[in-house]
Amino acid sequence: MASGSPLGPWPEPNPGDLIEIFRPLYRHWAIYVGDGYVIHLAPPSEIAGAGAASIMSALTDKAIVKKELLYDVAGRDKYQVNNKHDNEYTPLPINKIIKQAEELVGQEVLYRLTSENCEHFVNELRYGVARSDQVRDAVTAAGIAGVGLAVFGLVGVFLSRNKKQKQ
Repeated sequence: MASGSPLGPWPEPNPGDLIEIFRPLYRHWAIYVGDGYVIHLAPPSEIAGAGAASIMSALTDKAIVKKELLYDVAGRDKYQVNNKHDNEYTPLPINKIIKQAEELVGQEVLYRLTSENCEHFVNELRYGVARSDQVRDAVTAAGIAGVGLAVFGLVGVFLSRNKKQKQ
């Protein structure tokens, strides 16, 4: 990597790599297209380094496909290359990934937190499969928490009835 690169001390990603950016309350995703640039799905309120304020992006139904420097998109947040599904799916040819991504730049697209978010977007470009593990993990966690609360509630009802019977 050439010195003075806007990417900082990390090795430069390869074109077609998925970039995971660690925002305070969620992960933002982009796809690296070369020369320090990424293409990502950016709801109007997605502001690099905005922290918790950028969680408001979940409340919109539109997003813009943007091409920006990774350094600017990440802001102060840490990031990493994370091609986490390469063992499950064969990545599309790099030239096809880049061409499709570039053709989308500037377009306003539908944005839904649960089905058409930035992670779905980049996985669709790299693998041809739109998926978001963040959404799946959140739904799983909510389900487990819900079951836990239900069990806790049932135990409470049982203990309350048991206490009344002893009186």
